[in-house]
Amino acid sequence: MTQDLSWTPSERDIQAEKSRIAKEVEAIGIDTLTKLASAAFEAKDRTYSPYSHFPVGSAVLDTAGLIHTGQNIEVATYSEAGHAEEQAIKNAVSSGVIATQGRMFVRAIAATAAPCGRCRQIIAEFSDNPLIVILDTKGNIQTITSLMILLPLAFSPKDLPGQ
Repeated sequence: MTQDLSWTPSERDIQAEKSRIAKEVEAIGIDTLTKLASAAFEAKDRTYSPYSHFPVGSAVLDTAGLIHTGQNIEVATYSEAGHAEEQAIKNAVSSGVIATQGRMFVRAIAATAAPCGRCRQIIAEFSDNPLIVILDTKGNIQTITSLMILLPLAFSPKDLPGQ
């Protein structure tokens, strides 16, 4: 008989994360999350997406309550294109947020599309399970979830020696 090594989150784990999400939404406030969503939707208008014609905007709420925006910036090779969530995080880093708040500064991130795998990994680098706010095509909040739900068992800096 072989040992079953398969893993899926338990119903209890899912309910606990759902409860944590609800508490974090309440702590941040729906007005702040709506402002975050609006900033992400507005950032979409500043994209450079001549190849895909798929503009994406994003906004990060940092642990001090400041909002940093980003948008996709494409290049002809596609592989070097900047993704909206990545750009929002990099813009926050460029503004000096790590010096004032530390590396784990992302409290919530909103985007006009669900974050891709690459962006989920970048979010994991700078956060401890933030809220993920996904907008509909009109800029309204469609879904509020968490990084743990979108990227379970994430590899992050805490998995490296000496961290």
